[in-house]
Amino acid sequence: MSDRPFWAQEDFTGGPPRRVEGGIRIHATTGARARTWWSARFLAVLEQLGVGGRLSRGRSYARAGQIVSLDVDAGAVVALVQGTRPQPYRVRIGLRVWDKTEWRRVERALAADAWYAAALLAGTVPPEIEELLDGAGLSLFPAAAGDLSQDCTCPDATVPCKHLAAVFYVLAERCDTDPFTLLTLRGRDRDTLLERLRTERDGAAAPAGPAPLSDLLEQFWTGGDGPAPPRPPDTEPGAVLDQVPEPPLRAGGEPLTSALRPVYEALARPDA
Repeated sequence: MSDRPFWAQEDFTGGPPRRVEGGIRIHATTGARARTWWSARFLAVLEQLGVGGRLSRGRSYARAGQIVSLDVDAGAVVALVQGTRPQPYRVRIGLRVWDKTEWRRVERALAADAWYAAALLAGTVPPEIEELLDGAGLSLFPAAAGDLSQDCTCPDATVPCKHLAAVFYVLAERCDTDPFTLLTLRGRDRDTLLERLRTERDGAAAPAGPAPLSDLLEQFWTGGDGPAPPRPPDTEPGAVLDQVPEPPLRAGGEPLTSALRPVYEALARPDA
């Protein structure tokens, strides 16, 4: 009998983990692969913090769908990952939430330029937001190892363990399909942020008084100096395939989404 407490004892069978029906899995077949700039920056930051080189430990778990659940909220990603034991392990990846004063600076800076609000509303995070946040003394991504906390209930002392690494894989892919993932971790989900920006802009644009009717008539047939149209989201042609469950159909021995991806790419580039 081991003197170690029961929750810290190794009882691994050495075999494969218990299968999960309907588990969350990554779509990439070659590991973590970024499709958008913000996901690429997130993976690059993980490399700088010494996490990226260890992600391969959880690759098979992420591909096999061993993640039972994954929730992204202000300050933390919490997931349940099924291993060889009957009880799934609880994984938590934490990122510091910006306080009210910091978010106030961010919201004012974003609301000052309608282009940012339009881009966010269109479902993309423009690269220029990094410079804007830098001017506010903040960073969307963890700037140091201390900014990112990692915890797993498994007995593996290595950080990240395979369960944490699997969640990082899924989180990187989630960042690709939902650009608001990192903003949610910093404390503002999509609806809340857009509503705050709308309120900020409405307050700044409050009219001093009604314009003379003659001025309105003169400008009736002319266009105003409205904001420039937002840039389209910078996503891969087949990104929509990553947002739907894998259908049970196969084409030529490979998953249906893999067979459809070249078709989406061809339709997006008809002159190629």
